[in-house]
Order: sequence, then C-alpha cells, then structure tokens
Amino acid sequence: MTVTAYAKPVASRHLPAHRRGERIAERTAGTTVLVCDRALTRGTLAALLDAEEGIRVVGQAADGAELLRECLRRRPDVVVTDIDLPGTDALEATARLRALPGAPRVVLLSGVDVDPRVFPALRAGAGAFLGKDVQPSELVAAVRTVAEGGAVIEPRALRRVLDTFADRLPGGDPAAAAAMGRLTPRELQVLKLVAQGRTNGQIGRELRVGETTVKTHVSRTLTKLRCRSRVQAVILAREVGLV
Repeated sequence: MTVTAYAKPVASRHLPAHRRGERIAERTAGTTVLVCDRALTRGTLAALLDAEEGIRVVGQAADGAELLRECLRRRPDVVVTDIDLPGTDALEATARLRALPGAPRVVLLSGVDVDPRVFPALRAGAGAFLGKDVQPSELVAAVRTVAEGGAVIEPRALRRVLDTFADRLPGGDPAAAAAMGRLTPRELQVLKLVAQGRTNGQIGRELRVGETTVKTHVSRTLTKLRCRSRVQAVILAREVGLV
C-alpha cells in the first residue's frame, strides 16, 4: 500500500519559536525537492535529500496525478520521480510540469538497464535520467546540477541518446577541435571513456586511479570545454571524431 507523507517544516525541528522563521529562510533559499516514488523508497530518498545542505524536501506523492497537484501547491524547484508511476504517466507529467510558469526541473529514475524511454523523457523536458541503482552521492549531485540548469544522463542511457543522434552530428568542427586542444592527454583519455558510456568507477578501474581522481579529470575537462554537462562534452567528442 502506498501512502502520502510530507516532511515536517524545518522550523519545527528543535528550534526555539523566535528563531524558526530565520531557519526556514536559511533552508528555503536552497533547492526544494518533491520526491515521488513507492512508499518505502520515497521515505529513503526524502531522508537522503533532506539531510543535504541547501535541499529541503517539501512533500511526497504516491502517483502522477497527486504529483501534479502537489507541484501546483508546493512549487518545488526540482522533482525527483520514478518514471513508472500509477495513474498519470511520468512522461506526460514531466511535459505538463515543464509547461508551468516557474516550471520545476525533473529528475527521472528508471529501473530498466537500457530504458528506451530516455529520448522521449528528454524531449518531454526531463533534466536528468538516472538508473534506480544510482549512488546516493550521484543522485544528490544530479539534483544540484539540474537545479542550476544543467543536465545529467547516466552512461547507459547516454549511449542510447548518442546512437539516436549519431548520424546527425557534424564532424570536423574547427571550434570543437580547438577546444579539445586545451585538454591534457589524460583528460582526452578520460573524455573518450566517458563518451563510450563508462561510469566514473569503470574509468577508474581501467586507468588504475581512484574515482575521486576521475571526477577531478571530468570536472576539469568540462571547464576547459565550457560544457555544463557530460552530455555536452560527449557530443563535442563525437563532433571531432574522438569516438
């Protein structure tokens, strides 16, 4: 049985009455998130996200229709939702949410290894498409990224997107080639593996370095290429024929 529950207002959490308004303002200034999934997972995700600095879970919903109603009431900045929802389809819900004034950004979670709905999800306006086996730290990072206007697609789904657009991507772009020239040999190596759909963990094992080191290389690569997400960097790599 699924239930609907809402996080307690931050002000009620062990604060004296005269300081409650102050604490609410402090926390609300960050990203607010509405979590929608099965009851047990909802609670786990809500606890995970609400514990993060600058993120406040404002509510939970049990199905697509309730998700839409609560978004109209709560006006969250980011929605985290299972792609398989009872009632209103998550892709339809995403499209309807993105059409709202001050639309929330949407993070979709899928339990399918290579989900064919990734392209329709992006077309509907989803800002992130992740597997349900995503690491907690990666989910938190994805929420922060989409809140800032970026996009996140997990490697297996990214491969499907790239295969869809492979024939449409231009080649030999001089500007793209010049951007690649700013990368070190190691950064080029990491970018190539990213473009092949490898996760940070897989790249680390192949290069025999720690995952933190891989993340540093990826971050520097995105900065040098002036890309806001891994997706943009991979498309750039395709344009110059790196993969």
